[in-house]
Amino acid sequence: MQTSPFPLRRIGANLLLAVAGAALACGAPRSGTKAAASDSTSSFKVALLTSGPVSDHSWNEGAYDGLLAIRDSLGAHISNIQTKTPAEFEENFRQYGAEGYTLVFGHGFEFQDAAKRVGPDFPNTIYIVSSSEVAQPPNVAGMSFAFDDASYLAGILAGSVTRSDTIGVIGGTELPPVAASFKAFEAGARSVNPKAKIVTSYVGNWDDVSAGREQALAQINRGADVLFQNADAAGLGVFQAARETKRAVVIGSNSNQNDVAPDVTLGSVVIDIPRAFLLVARQVQNKTFTPKVLALGTESRVVTLVLNPTIGDRIPAALRTRLDSIQAVIFAGKFTRPSR
Repeated sequence: MQTSPFPLRRIGANLLLAVAGAALACGAPRSGTKAAASDSTSSFKVALLTSGPVSDHSWNEGAYDGLLAIRDSLGAHISNIQTKTPAEFEENFRQYGAEGYTLVFGHGFEFQDAAKRVGPDFPNTIYIVSSSEVAQPPNVAGMSFAFDDASYLAGILAGSVTRSDTIGVIGGTELPPVAASFKAFEAGARSVNPKAKIVTSYVGNWDDVSAGREQALAQINRGADVLFQNADAAGLGVFQAARETKRAVVIGSNSNQNDVAPDVTLGSVVIDIPRAFLLVARQVQNKTFTPKVLALGTESRVVTLVLNPTIGDRIPAALRTRLDSIQAVIFAGKFTRPSR
């Protein structure tokens, strides 16, 4: 029996599977996803398409929280749907356009081609694609999150605390923004630990918790003792594997995942998606929106590295100070991230 290098508690292995599978619905959703009460009389109608469940404690749940913020702050009538295929992306973009929605978010890079096709047919609907740099006036635009700088910081964290010099990264599918963040993470890890070996794998989807767990177990069995995951609901399986084996810790992504599995989580690369969505929605409602790429990142404090205080003893004080110092430079807009 291998002795754990981390002072972690053991918690039931099935917990995260139960969390991932729980029904989090109120009211009648369009297609089996989480729904919310909204003002059906409002003329400001906002919709959200996601490619995964909005109960993932990550990318999609952050977007759903943004939709709720738009409802609560701007009095919007809202709707959301989980889509599975590119054909469904386009079908639902068209449906919302035909229903007179003012603003529709396609939450993820994979939605941009459908938005470009549908946009010209519904000029009165603004289509926003997150994690994209698409710009197609007058009504299709991308929202780009500068995830890389915070991922670089997460790499410094991982490279500093690893004891095996083997670090794993696990993605959902190999989309360009995900691959770019992993490259930045690797550069950060090697900037403090040139011996670090980065093991990369992709689940192949964003919602298979069991597959995420298997990918994590495989990396842990190869010696990885720090895992950086960007896999949405599938990423819940990474936390589960770390808890089961007690041989690795995890860095979360997209939302603040420090509470998902606080005993095995070093920190999270957090995107304040609600803030970003609300910013765009206000512009659209006030008719001040212009169809250009909205770039939001660490400098704007939309993307940050948030350390987990629960296992603070795994992060030395000197390392915390270093990370805080670099993040302060980024906030000031004076940071140039090394490529290696």
